[in-house]
Amino acid sequence: MTSQPRPAILHCHSTFSLGGKEARAVRLMNIFGDRVRHTILSAMPDQMGARKAIEPHVSVDFPDEVRAPALYGKPDPARYLALGRYFQNFDLILTYNWGAMDAVMAHRLLAPVMKLPPLIHHEDGFNADESERFNWKRSLFRRVALPTARSVVVPSQLLEAIVRREWGSHLPVTRISNGIRVDDYAVKPLPDVIPGFARVSGDVVVGTIAGLRAVKDLPLLVEALALTPPHIRLVIAGDGPERSAIKARADALGVADRLFMPGFMSQPASFVGLFDMMALSSLSEQQPIAVMEAMAAGLAVVAPPVGDARLMVAPSNLPFIVERTAKDLAGAIMRLANDASLRRSIGLDNRRKALAEFDEGGMVSRYARLYGHVMAHPGLFAGL
Repeated sequence: MTSQPRPAILHCHSTFSLGGKEARAVRLMNIFGDRVRHTILSAMPDQMGARKAIEPHVSVDFPDEVRAPALYGKPDPARYLALGRYFQNFDLILTYNWGAMDAVMAHRLLAPVMKLPPLIHHEDGFNADESERFNWKRSLFRRVALPTARSVVVPSQLLEAIVRREWGSHLPVTRISNGIRVDDYAVKPLPDVIPGFARVSGDVVVGTIAGLRAVKDLPLLVEALALTPPHIRLVIAGDGPERSAIKARADALGVADRLFMPGFMSQPASFVGLFDMMALSSLSEQQPIAVMEAMAAGLAVVAPPVGDARLMVAPSNLPFIVERTAKDLAGAIMRLANDASLRRSIGLDNRRKALAEFDEGGMVSRYARLYGHVMAHPGLFAGL
């Protein structure tokens, strides 16, 4: 008697450079283990940094454009048809953000005439060019493309409201909070855990974890750093296309010696506790995982009021959710830098809230139920 083949899932990403959505997708892949097979396409094939975080036991394929159709390019019926035919090799299609909307549109156009697997679209936020004003052409494209999606998954209350208002009030929206292994962040980090970085007595270390993309606006955080005293240092953990722009801004402002960029680091729980606080400067966020990581590690958070930031942090942290300007961010950083007891008190409040609301067990079980149900394999992820 032969065993049933493992279900095959196709992931269509806008980019696979490690950021919040990629970290979550990889974490789910690692937890699902050998129960399914994965194939990953990226609309930006040169940005595949999250690949390094996939564990060896996971069955995953990264086909080149000879073996798989491109996700990027102008709308093209021939490319859509090629995508539709390619979809037929899988049991479930997972699409992520605007960069994968051509895959969603191909599904929308071809599902009525081809036998295609179900599709679930994940929307985690917006690019820098939609941070202040929605692009009406993109909103119309989404409204046309999404009706065949079995669900549109979002992490935040803000994004759930946007999807219903802008893309279709009758879309099947599922809100699943992001989650992390909160207990892992209680471990005291080793002093040399960040290669090449060493704390100096009297330093206050501001940290952030982010894909180095324009929407994170990390040069603004460097500008805020330049408005603070010399004992305040900034560590930006992550990689991406904006790395040179961030370094150039630090050079121009004379703070290059206070900025450390170790690149991608795969185990945030091992080093976040080395920071004295977490800071964000993003143009757009929804439910940032970096904020959860900071809270789990018992840190205060400085951030603009983007996405659900105000809803995430403990009430005592709310005064440090400030306007997105270098002056306001710097002011919040300095208030925390000058009061270690306040940092500790806020950090304890944040950790208690993270334990109550952001532990990954709930997130994993909800994704497992959704994916298993849509594939008509309700018991596939039982026992995780």
